[in-house]
Amino acid sequence: MAATRSKSGKAVSANGPTRARAAPRTIVLVATRKGAWIFHADAARRQWRADGPHFLGHNVSHLVLDPRDGRTLLAAAKTGHLGPTVFRSTDLGKTWKEAAKPPAFAKAPDGQAGRSVDHTFWLAPGRAADKDLWYAGTSPQGLFRSADGGVTWEPFSIVNDDPQFREWMGTVQDGTPDGPKLHSIIVDPRDGEHLYLGMSGGGVHETTDGGRSWQTLIKGMDVVEGFGFDPAKPTFHDPHCMRMCATNPDRLYQQNHCGIYRLDRPSDTWARIGRSMPKTVGDIGFPLVLHPRNDNVAWVFPMDGTQVWPRTSPGGKPAAYVTRNGGKTWQRLDAGLPKSQAWWTVKRQCMVADACDSVALYLGNSGGELWIGRDEGRRWSLIARHLPEIYAVETAELR
Repeated sequence: MAATRSKSGKAVSANGPTRARAAPRTIVLVATRKGAWIFHADAARRQWRADGPHFLGHNVSHLVLDPRDGRTLLAAAKTGHLGPTVFRSTDLGKTWKEAAKPPAFAKAPDGQAGRSVDHTFWLAPGRAADKDLWYAGTSPQGLFRSADGGVTWEPFSIVNDDPQFREWMGTVQDGTPDGPKLHSIIVDPRDGEHLYLGMSGGGVHETTDGGRSWQTLIKGMDVVEGFGFDPAKPTFHDPHCMRMCATNPDRLYQQNHCGIYRLDRPSDTWARIGRSMPKTVGDIGFPLVLHPRNDNVAWVFPMDGTQVWPRTSPGGKPAAYVTRNGGKTWQRLDAGLPKSQAWWTVKRQCMVADACDSVALYLGNSGGELWIGRDEGRRWSLIARHLPEIYAVETAELR
């Protein structure tokens, strides 16, 4: 029965007064080289309370809140002498318990060289309908799944041991400076059998049958020039971050080692939309963020990708860039950010957007600073400084 208003203005119903639903509270989850923090915001997102450090001294690659229950946290950590593992909390970080069986490659047959997980890099919850289902990507590249909320993990699909995938992955020495990674695990919200993933290096891949078979998605993607790399081989492709639009699962964006791209299914060819970025800045970077309600809006944070790849903000002048028309044009967003001598960068998991009515961006940098970009990135200010080097940033709403 619909509620009416009493003389005092309070909502009432046939069963008595009804309580107004509390406004959601924004939290920002920060994973760093020396632990993890949870920042709790007030209603206006102007005052922040720091909860942490959690796992002080441990390398924490990713900290994620399960959106299906709003209280379970998973943390991918490398715990010093104890090696890589996953921790789980069911009370928003008050207490933690280590996974009974963290991600690990299958033991190699006698006489054959095996692989070991250096660290779990990427955590991805399954669809809303798939309670307790999680996916994890590791370094070196491996794909794992948990069906019990992160307590135990098993190798998933053919990816880890398939000879063709292993060839595309290359060797540990061929990867990124801090190790090759499997990342950007995306589950189609309409179909749990349909997944995407990125391998750095090794290209973009898609399965439509729950991992029994995979197709490469590298058409249209460029490779580094001057080395004779064959663009038809996934080995030479290095996707940095890939995202699916929340309101249009048939549209994906990608920040690559060689540009910014968009893919509109059923096409299998990426379009390089970063060519319209300012030439003095270029379209090289690591993170990519999508608007929660508009599939034409995306943000990136370019870095200096010239010469020896210094991995700093171009010219020491950091800025985000936004497109509001699917990549046709880009706008610089630097109000509040340092105007010079800021030689930091933003890693691939370190920039996100919240889902509030007035969308804010959040980024963590290699200098241990956590920033908020209000009004869709138009106005930047600091939330925290002097943290360890930031590896990943996520946001969530608590109700």
